[in-house]
Amino acid sequence: MRMPPDISETKQDSGACPRRVFIRRAAALAGSLVLGGTTGHAEPSDVQMAIAKWDNPLDSDEGLKSVAVKLAERAIADLGGMSRFVKRNDVVWLKPNMAFAMAPEYAVNTNPDVVAALVTMCLEAGAKEVKVGDSGLSGAVLAYKASGIADAVIAAGGNPVMPDKTRFKDFAIKGERLHTWPMYTEMMEADLLINVPIVKQHPLTRVSACMKNLMGVAGGMRGQWHADLVTCLNDIASFVRPRLCVVDAIRMLTKGGPMGGELDDVMRAGIVAAGVDIVALDAFSATLLGLNPAESKTMDKAEKRGLGTRDYSKINLRESVVS
Repeated sequence: MRMPPDISETKQDSGACPRRVFIRRAAALAGSLVLGGTTGHAEPSDVQMAIAKWDNPLDSDEGLKSVAVKLAERAIADLGGMSRFVKRNDVVWLKPNMAFAMAPEYAVNTNPDVVAALVTMCLEAGAKEVKVGDSGLSGAVLAYKASGIADAVIAAGGNPVMPDKTRFKDFAIKGERLHTWPMYTEMMEADLLINVPIVKQHPLTRVSACMKNLMGVAGGMRGQWHADLVTCLNDIASFVRPRLCVVDAIRMLTKGGPMGGELDDVMRAGIVAAGVDIVALDAFSATLLGLNPAESKTMDKAEKRGLGTRDYSKINLRESVVS
């Protein structure tokens, strides 16, 4: 069943270049919310969300690897460092978007250099092993290579894992719609699950970020969720409750999601955000796409369930400009 749009799109100004208008409006909305909430006074262990922005224009893909690493490192440092989350001998599972056999330039999978930087930080914090994987679509094994994530993870000392269909088992979700559902055992049993989505447009939820990315911890007939995607996403988020989410907006897919395919739909934003409030991060991601989080049914339900807040101007927020 096709769901109605979750967040209303911003109308384009008449007579203006649509891409210019999109960038201007997204920047204005995100900037007004972020700057209103930047405190910089909280202790690192109390910071709930950290946003690292690249200071210089990103007119090409050249140099994006170092940009991605620097932004990921700064966002985690501003959040208090990876040792806030990773304890010695922990087994960590990084859950990026990596379901499509597309190159990083198409912005449908998480940036491989952001993922690799997180692997390095987890190992430096004392993790025994860092596994990386996504329960993606049929044939997603090709995505591990095409996305660049598998090679980047191996180079950083991590372990890319393709979920084995025999390793899913039913868990008691105890949600409104999902009472039990098959989940990937290794992800659920990891000492720490880090949710690492890329920001992209989606036809059903309008924005695909932290909550939408959690579909990839589940198996089974996930197409059934579309009958009530808002509730199902909230059920999974309430069950998994990742302690750390890292949002990749080095590149963003502004339309044609979730699979994309057109480079003209990709925008280089040069942003990495990390935090402990999954709703605040989704709200921030929505603003980057020029959308109003106040109109999101998914986030509204998440707030009512106590998963976080859309008004991230009210949380302990730290913003850094990196060059």
